[in-house]
Amino acid sequence: MSFLELDGLAKSYGNLTVVKNVNLSVDKGKLVCLLGPSGCGKTTTLRLIAGFVPANAGSIRVGGQTVSSAHSTVPPEARNMSMIFQSYALWPHMTVFQNVAYGLKLRKVPAIETAARVRTILAATQLTPLEDRYPGELSGGQQQRVSLARALVVKPEILLLDEPLSNLDANLREEMRFEIRRLHDEFRYTTVYVTHDQVEAMTTADIIVVMNDGRIEQAGSPEDIYQRPQTEFVARFIGGTNILKGQKGAGDVVVCDGDIKLRCASGEFAAQGQTAVSIRHHDIRLSEKKPTSVDMNWATGTVSRQIYLGSHRDYLVSLTGGETVRTIAPVDVAIPVGQQVWLNFPPDSCRALAQ
Repeated sequence: MSFLELDGLAKSYGNLTVVKNVNLSVDKGKLVCLLGPSGCGKTTTLRLIAGFVPANAGSIRVGGQTVSSAHSTVPPEARNMSMIFQSYALWPHMTVFQNVAYGLKLRKVPAIETAARVRTILAATQLTPLEDRYPGELSGGQQQRVSLARALVVKPEILLLDEPLSNLDANLREEMRFEIRRLHDEFRYTTVYVTHDQVEAMTTADIIVVMNDGRIEQAGSPEDIYQRPQTEFVARFIGGTNILKGQKGAGDVVVCDGDIKLRCASGEFAAQGQTAVSIRHHDIRLSEKKPTSVDMNWATGTVSRQIYLGSHRDYLVSLTGGETVRTIAPVDVAIPVGQQVWLNFPPDSCRALAQ
């Protein structure tokens, strides 16, 4: 049986429904990321799990016990969950040690046990040398580790994180992604993590749940979500991709605008009407030389933009059929704007999308 279960969960504010029939099962000890753009319902779903807002429909169960339904809601303080917000919410007049110990103090844990548990978690989060400092004397990354330590020390059944790295600069965000994953591997708390950052989700999650317009578009491992998107929305949101649209031809071929024929090695073709084809930027092969055969999985166009990015060059190519395709190439492939090029779309990298 799953440890955390969301069954037909829905939440409305007046006429606006922000969470729509969400069904999700999370096994004990897994880290699940709710990923999606602003307004997709991910933070509201997290607040429903925490008990901060009541559900209009559906239920939430933890360990087989219902904690939320349309008829009753167990208050947050009775759920044995810890939540970390975008702001660290540390007490400025307390030291690191005192901040971490605060939750245990509220629970009336004996002083000797409190000291032992705090010192254990400070060591795990590499905060022991800083235990006598105040929050104002810490960097953003150190403050975030204090927030994590405070949440973990009370041994919650479920750890909830709401955009916890959004206030950090790029370098600290990268460092903390790996730190969150390291701590999860060490303590194995059941964790629900909300983010809009796909790299954050790919780095930290066992399961990524992509949300859109209050619904779950797709849930799976990071590799599943990236390599095998089921919808155009997921393909666009996770990683850089191009979407070409056309009609299904013979076998596994989609005929796109400009008479581009793409053989697709994976995906789902529409029974009738339009099929989209997803192909990642880095999978397209760019060439200045015309190939001997351009019948299948080739297209020609003109370079309309080229940007040097240090590790690679980023190209935008206008195809003869009117579509634009973005691709990347090694830095030594320097093709000027306005030059004709040929693009190869390897069949193994083309994925058909019926939706």
